[in-house]
Parts: sequence; C-alpha cells; structure tokens
Amino acid sequence: MSESTERPSLKIEEAKNKVIAAIADTMDLYGVTPAAANLYATMYFEDQMTLDEMRIELGMSKPSMSTSVRRLQETEMVKKTFTRGSRKHTYAAEKNFFRSFMTFYCQMWEREAKKNLEAIKEAQEDFIEVIKDSNSTPEIVAKAKEYYDQLEESKTYYHWLEDLVASIRSGEIFEFLPKDQKE
Repeated sequence: MSESTERPSLKIEEAKNKVIAAIADTMDLYGVTPAAANLYATMYFEDQMTLDEMRIELGMSKPSMSTSVRRLQETEMVKKTFTRGSRKHTYAAEKNFFRSFMTFYCQMWEREAKKNLEAIKEAQEDFIEVIKDSNSTPEIVAKAKEYYDQLEESKTYYHWLEDLVASIRSGEIFEFLPKDQKE
C-alpha cells in the first residue's frame, strides 16, 4: 500500500477504534462482560464473522469467544447467519440500536414485573392468612394489613412497567418519543 492510501486507511481504523472503544465501554449498562462488549463493538463494523475470525481479531480463547457470542445471542445483539457453501457458523451484530435497546430492556423489565408480581401475589395471600388467623394479635393484623397495602400500591409500578414494554414492542412509544435525528 502506498503512503498516500495508507494514511486514509489508518484514519478509518482510528475512527472505527474510537467508536468500538465507546460502545465496548458502555455495554456494561446491558450487563455485558467486557469481553462480550468488545466482541459486539468489533462486529458492529463487520457484515458477519465466524468464531475463528472473531478469535483471531480479538485474541480470545475459543471458550471465552463462544460464551460471549452465546450471551450476545440471548439478548439478540448478535444473530447467527447462514452463508451458502460454508460449514462454519457465522454471526452478525445487530446494528439497529433501537432494536437492541428495546429487546434487552423489554426482556429485563418483563422479567422484573413477572417475578415481582408473582412474589407479591404469594405474599399477599400469606398476609390474608395472618389477618384471618384467630391467633393473630391486633398488632400483627395491623402489620400484615400495612404490608398488604404497601404491596398493593407497588403493583401500580409493575403494571406500568408491563404497559411500557407493550408500548415499546408495539412501537406506540415512538408517538411520544419520536426517533428523529438530532445533532
């Protein structure tokens, strides 16, 4: 490569590296390990990569690479792709950040709402038993009612979270928060 073409090529790599570093540095928000974050950020600029290409590019071990890819697939940040005539699995990074955000946070919020609403339901049933128990003192009944009501109030948040997820999945949220370009 001549010096005249080498300089622009280096500039491109430097620019890519800036974005790769920033993406990798902020992926902890998604609960992604630094290795998986670096992998995703690197793949962001590629059409698709095999596990061997990823391993060589990042200098990671095969088990670490496989674990990182699997974690990224779980959150749909990386998808397995098909290459005609190749027996090796290839993978592509999700380049639509809206989709990545929506998939990841919707999964987490749905999990939070479901798990907590189930626990609240069970706990409230227990509090009702305590309230109805003839062996409960007035103080214990008062405490059980207080906790029951506190949990009843918290259900508002979890139902709101479910509605938020539904509005994101349906795209309705973009009526209130448009995806317009701002600089």
